Amino acid sequence: MKIVLSPNPYRDKGLKTAQAAEKILREAGAETCMSFPFSLERGNVEVPSHIQFLPQETAFAGAELLICFGGDGTILHVAKDAERHGIPVLGVNLGGVGFMAELEADQLSLLERLPQKRYRLEERMMLDVAVRREGRVIFRDTALNDAVITKGAVARIIDLEVRADGTTMGNYPGDGLIVSTPTGSTAYAMSAGGPIVEPTAESILITPICPHTLHARSFVLDRNRSVAVKMGKLSRKTAYLSVDGGKAFRLGGSDQVELRRSKSKAKLIRLTNRSFYTVLDQKLGRT
Repeated sequence: MKIVLSPNPYRDKGLKTAQAAEKILREAGAETCMSFPFSLERGNVEVPSHIQFLPQETAFAGAELLICFGGDGTILHVAKDAERHGIPVLGVNLGGVGFMAELEADQLSLLERLPQKRYRLEERMMLDVAVRREGRVIFRDTALNDAVITKGAVARIIDLEVRADGTTMGNYPGDGLIVSTPTGSTAYAMSAGGPIVEPTAESILITPICPHTLHARSFVLDRNRSVAVKMGKLSRKTAYLSVDGGKAFRLGGSDQVELRRSKSKAKLIRLTNRSFYTVLDQKLGRT
């Protein structure tokens, strides 16, 4: 079994955790290689000189599993790349909360189960996100967590009109709007007052950010709804779209953001029997 190790060197200093995991996997009979989850700027971080790092396309060829070492942002990034190659992902949490990670750094011994295929796969719904301008699609991405439309850094309100299957749901004046998957319900959407949804469910969540109205509420939509968001008449002419916390895309006044359930699904590896509710208690500090 070939397993790719994808460490975030900003989280895993000296790649100590990744090297410890590699030793466990090789002793258990796995073939391993390492590949960074993103491009690194030269001189920006130091990594051990004896480790060979492969380009992602080379590393993914023939791989059966991928292990990511970092926070939720790192796991989000690499999970989407792995999905395009049909490779399931196991996250090792080296960040803060780490809802998506299956293991903590002190649980690496469980990795010996992987070459024996003593694990299960969990599928997660994703969203296709597109921006349409004057009838033409000018931006596409896929969200595992969420797509966020915000006003930017200026202290002003934007008015966003939301439609589902062509029917107007309402206008939301405020700081912006979060359209998320169940996986993303425990991320930014939760901080904005949205509902917590089991991550293996399939639904589309719409949560306003600091709404300037007494009547704004979060919505949980059927997975097959098609959602469209555009700026209302009261808005200024610019807003910003960020997918899974990525680089912001500037929206013009006539742009429409379109979101729908993706045919693609992220596959996460499960080694433990922890329930979602146990994870919530642990991560949110209630136990």
